[in-house]
Amino acid sequence: MAKTASVMEHSFAQYIRILGKGRHGARSLTRDEAFAAMDMICQYDVEPEQISAFMMLLRVKEETPEEVAGFVDALRASISLPQVMPEVSIDWSSYAGKRRQLPWFLLAALVLSQNGQRIFMHGIHRNDERLYTREALHALDMDMCSSLTDASATLEQSGFAYLELDRMSRLAAEFFDMRDLMGLRPPIHTVVRMLNPLAAPLMLQGVFHPNYSVIHQQAAQRLNQPEALVFKGEGGEIERVPERAVTLHGLSNGRTWEEEWPALLAPEKYAPERFPDLRHFRRVWEGQAEDVYGEQAVIGTVALVLRALGKAAHPDGAHALAREMWRARRH
Repeated sequence: MAKTASVMEHSFAQYIRILGKGRHGARSLTRDEAFAAMDMICQYDVEPEQISAFMMLLRVKEETPEEVAGFVDALRASISLPQVMPEVSIDWSSYAGKRRQLPWFLLAALVLSQNGQRIFMHGIHRNDERLYTREALHALDMDMCSSLTDASATLEQSGFAYLELDRMSRLAAEFFDMRDLMGLRPPIHTVVRMLNPLAAPLMLQGVFHPNYSVIHQQAAQRLNQPEALVFKGEGGEIERVPERAVTLHGLSNGRTWEEEWPALLAPEKYAPERFPDLRHFRRVWEGQAEDVYGEQAVIGTVALVLRALGKAAHPDGAHALAREMWRARRH
C-alpha cells in the first residue's frame, strides 16, 4: 500500500486554533501573537479562507485591547509614510457614515483647523444608504487627498486633510469588503480607526456601541498614545449628540480618565423629517441658514475636543470657547 505524503500545517493555522479551540481551550491572542498574525496577513502569506475564519472568530468573541494594539502595530508597519512627516495635532477617523443626521462633525473639524489645530481625517466611502465624508466635502467645494504625501502637503497649506482608507492601505480597505460577504463587521473596523499614521498626539474615536469605548481607550494606552478621546457619537462618528448626556473616555499623558457631560438640548425634539440635505449643510456653514440641532452638535463636538486638548477643563468653559469659535468661523 502506497504511503500518503504528509501535509505540513500552514503556519497561520496556530492563530486560528488559539481563537477557535472550543469553549474551554480557546483564548485571546497576546499582543505579540496579534502582531505576528496581522503581519502575516500584511505580507499576503495567508489563504483567504484563513483570513475569513480568523476575522469571524475574533468578531464572535470581540477583540481585546491587547489584540487591537498588536494589529495596529502590524498594519501601521505596512503603510508607506511620507518622506517628510507633517506636523499634525489631531487624528480624526470617519468610518461610520451618517443616516439620521448631517455630518456636523466635519464642520467641527474645520472650525478647529481654523483655530490652529492641524487635523488629519481618514475614512471610507461605501455605496449604501449612508452619507459619507467625501460627499460632505464635495458639498463644501473641498477635495479629498490622493495619498499620505498629498495629505502631508495639504496639511501644511490649510491645516485640514482628508484621505480615504484605500489610498492609505489597500489591504485594510479590502477587509471592509468582508462585511458585505460575511454579514458581520470584521474587527478591522476597530483597528483602522486607531492607525493614526501621521502620529498625531491626540487621537479621537467615535463609537456606536458604548462597550467599545474602553477597548479603544485601553488599546490607545498600550500603543503609548499621549492623548485620546473616545465617546459614543451620532451614528458612530466623532460627533456629539446634543440631546443626550455623554460619557467621555480619555487619555491624558498616557493616563486614563472618564467624565460625564450633560445634554445640551431637550431629547428627541430635533429628529429629522427626511434624509440629510447637504445643501442645507452648506447654508448653515455659510451662515445663510440656522439649525439648532446642527449648531449644537458642532459646538458640542468642538467642546469635547477642546477638553481632550487641555484647552478647557469643564463643560461650561469648553462650550463658551467653542461657541465663540463657531461665531468667528470663516467659510
